Amino acid sequence: MATGYERVGLWFESISEPEHGFPARPGLGDDIDVDVAIVGGGLTGLWSAYYLLLADPTLKIAVLEKEIAGFGASGRNGGWCSALFPLSATALEGRYGFEAAVEQRQAMVDTVDEVGRAAEAERIDCDYVRGGTVTFARTRVQIAGARAEFEESERYGVDRVALLGTETVRSRFGAQDALAATFTPACARIHPGKLVRGLARAVERHGATIYEGIEVLSWEQGRVSVLSGGVPRTIRAGTVVNATEGYGSGIAQVGRRILPLYSLMIATEPLSEETWERIGIQHGQTFADFRHLIIYGQRTADNRIAFGGRGAFYHAGSAIRPGYDRVERVREHLRHALVDLFPDVADARITHHWGGPLGIPRDWHASVGFDADRREAWAGGYVGDGLSTTNLAGRTVADLLGGKRTALTRLPWVGHRSPRWEPEPLRFAAANAGLVGMQFADIEERVTRRPSVISRIIAPFTGH
Repeated sequence: MATGYERVGLWFESISEPEHGFPARPGLGDDIDVDVAIVGGGLTGLWSAYYLLLADPTLKIAVLEKEIAGFGASGRNGGWCSALFPLSATALEGRYGFEAAVEQRQAMVDTVDEVGRAAEAERIDCDYVRGGTVTFARTRVQIAGARAEFEESERYGVDRVALLGTETVRSRFGAQDALAATFTPACARIHPGKLVRGLARAVERHGATIYEGIEVLSWEQGRVSVLSGGVPRTIRAGTVVNATEGYGSGIAQVGRRILPLYSLMIATEPLSEETWERIGIQHGQTFADFRHLIIYGQRTADNRIAFGGRGAFYHAGSAIRPGYDRVERVREHLRHALVDLFPDVADARITHHWGGPLGIPRDWHASVGFDADRREAWAGGYVGDGLSTTNLAGRTVADLLGGKRTALTRLPWVGHRSPRWEPEPLRFAAANAGLVGMQFADIEERVTRRPSVISRIIAPFTGH
């Protein structure tokens, strides 16, 4: 049944809610006063509200959402509840030191379990299964990448990555050209639509109010200017939490601090058990390979493959439009990449195609923080690794606003401020140069069988 939110893709289509229409929550009928106003009804905003209310149930919290809760990346992603963080442990050590890198990595690993614990506590059935991630190395160059990931894991002693050899990989999986693989245990397969919609209901049970159809225009010193049904309203808050991620680029308080870059997905029809036996991916497992132009997939609870990746270009002026959610060229690229990895799905019908913008900071460094003088907290810049990182962000926001000094508030990403992206047309050139460069880096490695020179050249554009 049509809901008006079909562009969110498989995840929203496959869940049912009252009246089967995702009925909108009410807007603002008047100006209001609250303790905390959260801008954005995705996972960052909802987890922040959730943990704030667990710490202090008396707080008056308003979550302000332009569409409906979970409409953005929180309801469209690949369903990897992983310990991935935009900066590697090595990059974190280079900036903050060894111990800080270990602490950030451990916090991310712990967060995978915390999402499952919270979902169970709130009775959110989001198909959570902690099955780990298999990442295939399909060329000699990619084997070097797999070894480097394994060695990094050994150095920091947190992620417990296993390195699988050719015989093991080919006996277990249907990736016929795979030469090796890594297995990372700290990842759970989930249904992101069920998680974000269930979390919204949990937040309301705990006492927050979610206002939908609210266009936030600006905020300053706790005063938030919005349009509700086209009517100007004002929210006066003790603190404003910026939880807009990629959608914040159109608000003056965010602007060039974030770049919205689209990632697109496809889903197959449900596959037979016989096909899954040949593919070898188990329930709860996610999968990828070591190419530069990222791909990611999962086996859904109903036996589909949900598969996504980069390939969509950045749009000038940080534009976000419904027409960008589906691109036929990228759909075909994803279908070809999936069949190339698992030939057994060659005849499977593609039933869904969707996408949405990620939030990319200029230095590819996710961050969370609180400026008490400006009465503003923020979290975001996840670069596609936000399904679990949003939970860590929400817990950290709650501690920061509560004035607590905890292990979370001492993590190295707390208080970081990324530089702004270049003005146009330099922003357009830089973002798309990185995208095209990753495509050519993969081609270069297949042809030369050597590590890509292009990848080193474009590293400043991709956060490495």
